[in-house]
Amino acid sequence: MTYSIIDDARVILAGHTNGESSLLAMLEEVQGRHRYLPRDVLILISERLDIPLSQVYSVATFYNAFSLEPKGCHRFQVCTGTACHVRGAMQVLDRLETQLGIQAGQTSADLEYTLETVNCLGACALGPVVVANGSYSRHMTASQVDRLLRRIKRDA
Repeated sequence: MTYSIIDDARVILAGHTNGESSLLAMLEEVQGRHRYLPRDVLILISERLDIPLSQVYSVATFYNAFSLEPKGCHRFQVCTGTACHVRGAMQVLDRLETQLGIQAGQTSADLEYTLETVNCLGACALGPVVVANGSYSRHMTASQVDRLLRRIKRDA
């Protein structure tokens, strides 16, 4: 028998106390392990905490850190806020789309890469900004995208 996400979720949930106050911690741990929140796990959490599934979904969809769809091992976020946009964010985004073979908002079929846009990263003076796997790259240009991707592939 194979070990599933549900089995793993049961182990995660066993490490938390019952009660509504554990909801965020449970969601964070599942998201951290699996890069998304599967529907079956949300149902399991709802049952374990004895709270309505709609409440679990409400929390899971309120915070941008959570996703109901699988994310790639490598996550790229391109700031497209005004300051980054006027400094060339769209060219950076175009280059990432071309190199990764996916559009903004998509995850590659092999679950290696996710490409997202964000409205603002709060680093306007450093724009255009790309966050790759949690690390900020500032003053990005389309030509720097290639170096960023090489570094990420090398370090993987």
